[in-house]
Amino acid sequence: MRFFLKSKVMLLYQAQKYWLILIYFFCGFGINSSSGIEVADFSKPLLTGADQIEKYLPYLMNKRVSLVVNQTSMLGNTHLVDTLLSAGILISNVFSPEHGFRGDADAGELIKNSLDKKTGLPLISLYGKNKKPQKSDLEKTDVVVFDIQDVGVRFYTYISTLHYVMEACAENNLELLILDRPNPNMSKPDGPMMEPEFKSFVGMHPVPIIYGMSIGEYAQMINGEYWLPDSLQCKLKIIKIKNLFSRNIEYILPIPPSPNLPNQLSIDLYPSLCLFEGTVISIARGTLFPFQAIGHPFLKSQYFEFTPVSIAGMSKNPPFENKICYGTDLREIQSKKTSELITFDLHWLIYFYSIFPDKEHFFNSFFEKLAGTGNLRVQIKEGTKEQEIRKSWAIGLERFSAIRKKYLLYKNLDEQTLYTPFVYKKAKSNKKSIFYWLKSN
Repeated sequence: MRFFLKSKVMLLYQAQKYWLILIYFFCGFGINSSSGIEVADFSKPLLTGADQIEKYLPYLMNKRVSLVVNQTSMLGNTHLVDTLLSAGILISNVFSPEHGFRGDADAGELIKNSLDKKTGLPLISLYGKNKKPQKSDLEKTDVVVFDIQDVGVRFYTYISTLHYVMEACAENNLELLILDRPNPNMSKPDGPMMEPEFKSFVGMHPVPIIYGMSIGEYAQMINGEYWLPDSLQCKLKIIKIKNLFSRNIEYILPIPPSPNLPNQLSIDLYPSLCLFEGTVISIARGTLFPFQAIGHPFLKSQYFEFTPVSIAGMSKNPPFENKICYGTDLREIQSKKTSELITFDLHWLIYFYSIFPDKEHFFNSFFEKLAGTGNLRVQIKEGTKEQEIRKSWAIGLERFSAIRKKYLLYKNLDEQTLYTPFVYKKAKSNKKSIFYWLKSN
């Protein structure tokens, strides 16, 4: 009886904490700086690392700088390259990832070194002859800056480029400055883990398909888990995102991160639909709605049809070019960014396998590299239910989540409230806010 009463009292006490938080938010208490209490100002706009130029411009002054950038490396309406040049920063060269500096090369298209027509700067491709900056590329470099928008999915190759850039910096004793950006799939890890035997440029590390980290956080994990060769460590300097109060935030990318992710819906569906690239099914490359429809010429019983064509700067010679594909239009799905939507969804893959007439030739050899495991193909062929497939990932996801937690730079608002004082306290004030009290009691 005593235990029951004590538990009830503790439950009421904890509930009172939450009510106090709500009262303070809705009544506006604790906002007046004269009281010595300052809380997070949610009206302030989110600022990427690049947006906070005052934090890194003095650091870059009088240094020779190499940049790893693409079309997403923007400060407002101005590219980072142009911003730094106008500020008098000496740029030695520019490295570009898959899809190129301007972001108009097709997926998998090899890119050659060239000169930028606008600035005359050397453009060195990291998706051509070499995936890693060469020693000769860095001879006139004092610091490397990485500023690329990621989408938080293992087979999206920008994190593989990050790995090789970190490796080159470590080998040449150079610091890597990362201008961090929010990840639209930042909430939680999901999907099967990468197994070592399927390692490739579309999967270099033992992480799930959705790893739930920003580029800055991921770079810390590469270092901390000694994933660089010979346990090398890269010297990192990270300009953190400012005013990011939740990892569940719906972050609408201002610029498409690659030609075939043209809008938010395609980005939302990308983790789930990219596995179709390891099958004979089209995900509508060669249309203006890639990663938003699924189809194949054999599936004439399906209600929706589309015809892939070659589109310059977007999709050259797509699968089933000039052939009618029949399937499903996923644009009918509303892009609601909730924690339930930010998952790896197997529904469409299982469904299209079930209706495809030639199951023996449904998968191709690329599937395992994308999935990161040999089990998923077997499970789908055997008719395993999605819920059971998900259960097979549980142990791997639990272990990865424990590793991931060590490197997170941003916490959700509820975690900040209950575990660390997230208030902005005055430097010389001894007064404590209610949030500090809630954490301490």
